Parts: sequence; C-alpha cells; structure tokens
Amino acid sequence: MIEINIQKKLNIYSGEQVLDFTGQLPLNTITKISGPSGAGKTTLLKIIAGLITPENGRVIVEGTTWLDTEKKINLSPQKRLTGFVFQDHALFPNMTVLQHLQYATNDKQWINHLLSIAEMTAFASNKPSHLSGGQQQRLAVIRALAVRPKLILMDEPFSALDTKTKARFTSALSSLFSNMRMTALIVSHNPQELDAFAGEEISIGE
Repeated sequence: MIEINIQKKLNIYSGEQVLDFTGQLPLNTITKISGPSGAGKTTLLKIIAGLITPENGRVIVEGTTWLDTEKKINLSPQKRLTGFVFQDHALFPNMTVLQHLQYATNDKQWINHLLSIAEMTAFASNKPSHLSGGQQQRLAVIRALAVRPKLILMDEPFSALDTKTKARFTSALSSLFSNMRMTALIVSHNPQELDAFAGEEISIGE
C-alpha cells in the first residue's frame, strides 16, 4: 500500500491554492488520476518521486517511510527507485533511442522487448530531433520502464499518440504491468484514454 497525506502550495494562473491529498493507493496494480488543469496532479507524482517536497506530509510505501516532514525524513529520488515519465519527455538530445535504453540497462533482451511494444525498433538509431512527438512520448515511457521499477509514475504519457497507436501501446503496457506486478500511477486529463487499464480511479481538485 502507498499511504499519502500531503499539503503543498500551488502557484497557478488564478492565484495560490493548496494541494491537500490524503489516500491509500494499492500496490501491484494501476491507479488512474484525473482532475482539472492546475489541480496538482503532476505535483502529486513529483512528491511521490521525491522531485518536490511538500510543506507538510508523509509518503509511506510498503511500510517504508519515504517522506515525513515532521520527522525530517526525505529519501532521495535515487533511493525511491521509481520510474518517471515526464510530460515534456525530458529526453537527451544527443542520445539515440537505443542509447536512452542502454543508459538504464544492459539487458539486450529487455531492451528489444521494450522497443517492440513501443513499435520503435526501426527507429533505434534515431535521436529525439528525428522522432515525431508520439515517438518521443513512447521513448519516454520505455526509458522509464528500462530500469524495471516497482513503481512507475506517468504524467500525461499518451497525449501525443494517435488513436490506433494509443490503443496498441496501452494494451501492451497493460499486459506488461500485469505480468510484472508493477504499480503504476497514471495522470491524464482525458480519463477515457486509459480505458485499456483496469484499476483504481481517483480525481484531484473536483
């Protein structure tokens, strides 16, 4: 179980508001997170990953405290061992698709499998500037998966994909998550695009 109880100030276009989230998220399954723009969905993922620290709160994963502001516990992102898919992809411009994956793992069979499910095998030698937006997005996803994280956090990971590609990719990921008993938290402004994933649904800011 992932136990979260956090408060974080948000600076948005309409002024300042507070992300106040308390919940228990199940392990080894998928949780789909929706909510209006500015509600703090991305901020929540970054707090779990250790990329942002809230003013107050706790994050406890499988009984291990990752964050406790009162006790001044705050594990580094490296120690949390999460995979993170950024909304802006955060790819390395001078690395090819293959090099992005090799940076994370030496397992050639795993790399080939990830390239296959993302339909990126033919683009393995391409750098991000020679990829479409949808291809960059798929690369960001499989790069996060390359380290075989127990917990993967995905911020709008399918927004640039066309309908047919999205359907194939989400179906492949759903099977992968299930087979690996991986915990996935997926943020989307369009909950319908996550229909391929069975799991919990939560909404923030509504």
